[in-house]
Amino acid sequence: MIAIVDYGMGNLRSVEKAVEHVSPNSKVLVTSDPGKILEADRVIFPGQGAMPDCMRELDARGLRDAVLQAARDKPFLGICIGLQMLFEFSEEGNVAGLGILRGRVKRFPADQMFDTSGEKLKVPHIGWNEVEECMSHPLWEGIEDQSRFYFVHSYYVEPEDESIVAATSRYPFRFASAVAKRNIFAVQFHPEKSQHAGLALLRNFSAWNGEFSSGEKQVRLC
Repeated sequence: MIAIVDYGMGNLRSVEKAVEHVSPNSKVLVTSDPGKILEADRVIFPGQGAMPDCMRELDARGLRDAVLQAARDKPFLGICIGLQMLFEFSEEGNVAGLGILRGRVKRFPADQMFDTSGEKLKVPHIGWNEVEECMSHPLWEGIEDQSRFYFVHSYYVEPEDESIVAATSRYPFRFASAVAKRNIFAVQFHPEKSQHAGLALLRNFSAWNGEFSSGEKQVRLC
């Protein structure tokens, strides 16, 4: 069973349909029941909206402990805000995250948002962007490096430990667009909206047993 955590703040239907498409033999359950999350074989933690609202709703629905436990011992995929919530602190509302990963969530700085020709870049960052893989990982299997994925965000994560960065993207500077640590893989983009590459990532997740050794990964500078 693949559980998609429902705390009222995600594009859950799109995620559900995409996972059902790539893993037709799996039971895919959108749920706000902590028990179902703990029973699941794999857990997807999506989200969109403002970080303070997401954290508040997660706690209001009694899901914090189940998410923390799932992130400890199950194949776990965070998407968009579901990536940001894994970190310690966000500048959006100056709110604490779950603290599973060390680091901060930062807003794109207005004084740096210019392209190479000096044109002002919009925030939020919306649209297709290249994702440059920084490590070998089972979830990148069959996905060409520098494939394009779909983004919608005004904030980005800044991990304290750069070795967990699984991919970067540029807008206009490089930022971490995916992270990986043990059984956790989390992305800033929306795989459910990213056509072939996104479906490939979700297909890989649906078959992943959660095993990943940081000692075996091939890291390159991104």
